[in-house]
Amino acid sequence: MIDFALLGFIAACTLVALSGAFFRPGKWYEALAKPPWRPPNWLFGPAWTVLYAFIAISGWFVWRAAGWPDAAPALAVYGIQLLLNAGWSPLFFGLRRPDWAFYELLALWASILATIVVFYPISSMAALLLVPYLFWVTFAGALNLSIWRRNPQTTSPGGAGVA
Repeated sequence: MIDFALLGFIAACTLVALSGAFFRPGKWYEALAKPPWRPPNWLFGPAWTVLYAFIAISGWFVWRAAGWPDAAPALAVYGIQLLLNAGWSPLFFGLRRPDWAFYELLALWASILATIVVFYPISSMAALLLVPYLFWVTFAGALNLSIWRRNPQTTSPGGAGVA
């Protein structure tokens, strides 16, 4: 039997992931000074695939546990974090603004934490599935900040000064 709610959560996460697929690192990113602790580029795809699966399942668990309309407030917070997630790649890679992307990432981090908090009373498993996401975004924030600080010329529109 097909669970259309689960498919909906998977579709929502897939749409968010398309932001990262559309706004790719490319030559601009490769030319930036990066910290030595940056993971290899090939790691980001598999890591995000697992995280998006956890995010989709997490939302589905809350949906199953509380149903509509009881899950609506928690799922609204969940939706906000999905929108913020989708916004980072266009800022960092599209506009080439690590500074704006970092501030957006702080909002994303807060929204993930808020999602965990509102999910926990409904489904502790749903909340726990988001913990690796929070850790990854914490790491991504440190990486984003490090890249921004190592490349101060990227704070002008269009990333002027970086080939």
